Amino acid sequence: MTVQTETVLGHLPIAGPAEVRRAVVRLIKQDGRAFAMMLTLNGLAAAAGLGGPWLVGRIIDDVRGGAAVGHVDRLALGILCFAVAQLILGRFARYATHRFGERTLARVRERFVDRSLALPAAVVERAGAGDLLTRGTADVAAVGTTLRDAGPEVSVALVQVFLILVAMLAVNPFLGICGVLCLAGIWFATRWYLRRAHAGYLAEGAAHSALVEILTSTAAGARTVEALGLQERRVTATAEAVEHCRATRTHTLNLRTVLFPIVEFSYVAPVAGILLLGITLRETGAVTTGSVVACALYFWKLSEPLDKVLLWLDQLQRSNASFARVEGIGQVDARAVTGGGQPEDDRIDVVDVRYAYQGERDVLHGVDLTVRPGERLAVVGPSGAGKSTLGRLLAGAEPPRTGRVTVGQVPVTELAPAQLRRHVVLVSQEHHVFLGTVRDNLLIAAPDAIDQSLLAALAAVDIDWVDELPDGLDTELGPGGHRLSAQQAQQLALARVVLADPHTLILDEATSLLDPTRARHTERALAAVLTGRTVIAIAHRLQTAHDADRVVVMDNGQVTELGTHQELLAAGGGYAALWKSWHGA
Repeated sequence: MTVQTETVLGHLPIAGPAEVRRAVVRLIKQDGRAFAMMLTLNGLAAAAGLGGPWLVGRIIDDVRGGAAVGHVDRLALGILCFAVAQLILGRFARYATHRFGERTLARVRERFVDRSLALPAAVVERAGAGDLLTRGTADVAAVGTTLRDAGPEVSVALVQVFLILVAMLAVNPFLGICGVLCLAGIWFATRWYLRRAHAGYLAEGAAHSALVEILTSTAAGARTVEALGLQERRVTATAEAVEHCRATRTHTLNLRTVLFPIVEFSYVAPVAGILLLGITLRETGAVTTGSVVACALYFWKLSEPLDKVLLWLDQLQRSNASFARVEGIGQVDARAVTGGGQPEDDRIDVVDVRYAYQGERDVLHGVDLTVRPGERLAVVGPSGAGKSTLGRLLAGAEPPRTGRVTVGQVPVTELAPAQLRRHVVLVSQEHHVFLGTVRDNLLIAAPDAIDQSLLAALAAVDIDWVDELPDGLDTELGPGGHRLSAQQAQQLALARVVLADPHTLILDEATSLLDPTRARHTERALAAVLTGRTVIAIAHRLQTAHDADRVVVMDNGQVTELGTHQELLAAGGGYAALWKSWHGA
């Protein structure tokens, strides 16, 4: 398997040529009849276009031979018939190719979305949202342009080129071979271009991804940038990314400025060569004037489809690089699709786990922990102690550097996302409201849920504001619709968790945006709904720890204390000090 990866920036993989070819063949097979119809109609349209030049040559020779006016009129009518046939066949050919292109593009989009949703969260975060966003927008759009426009144009043009060359060789082999030899400049220039264009467009796509990543992260963290006085640093980083993006685009532009002038000159050479050779051969009687004119017209006609091929060649190279990036999503760790074994139970074991963020020192140091099925576990400690990092490892969002995290004796890194989420769900401070209605936002977690179940999930997390919305569950959310407050959006995210019904729920400051009274009530409501299930709460509010079966105290990336609330208070250690400080004692 050939997979190119951007290891420095952590970008997602790029599919190699073999994978791209297999993907193209797969797409053609999925709509084979439409593809065959497209080629057939394009071939017939191109064949109809060959009749005109041949009949023009016949007219010239027949007129020189003293043909009657009626004979010439019939040949002229034949030219008109061929032109009408080409028009009609070309129209249906274009319709067939556009239908094939749109259906195939839909399959590419659907496959990309399925693969993106199957990616492990750690892979997406290491790659950066900009890379995945660019592949799902600019790259998919480039593939769509090829399927919808470039593909039909090039397929028609290639068929026309082949048939014109065959017809020209049939009229006179000597003139035909002369014209083909004069096309050598296009051949060598195109090969020179193709050897460099693919790598150039891959670099351009990577630079665009890096630019989008910097812009989106800067916009998302604008308040932090302003608070810490990082404006100049972020502007400098953005300027460097823009300059790198400009440099990669300039490189591909320079390739085109070499290719196209050579191509333009190469169009003149075949016609001139045919006319010069034709004059010589005509004086010897080897060819007729009509044959020379026909071959010259064929080569003049050849410039049009060649122009289309070469003008779209740039788009095809761009699309080839884009398709390699889109297909690269499928090269991410196969475990994300196939999954590992089946967990025996819902017990979570953390054994000698160490973890470091990319390029940094360890933030977890030899953590050992067992979470029993059905217990409520609170994880507390000062900021930076490693609580959220531990929660991410428990949820399988990140793999440990050393050690292991297992669910029912199966490492979480060997479970496919869909399989893992049936056992463990992480609810963090981050939340998202999807475009659509309230019902749409809830059905994401449980597509088959009925309205009664949706309302029960809303009530479970203390949501009483849905009835006040203009259309209840059918109220549109987001831009152009009803805008939820941060607290309401967080409650909606918790309602989705209730509908997802996982065996283990990890709450990482999941109620941080709610006021203390509502947060307390919501946590109790969730605990009541998830009775019998494992709940791991990572929170600064120590009241959560008071209600837990056990409390884990973390400091400096290590578990320093473990026990019940009363046991830890009696021990008089770090937890007791936190409790007294929280109560103002």
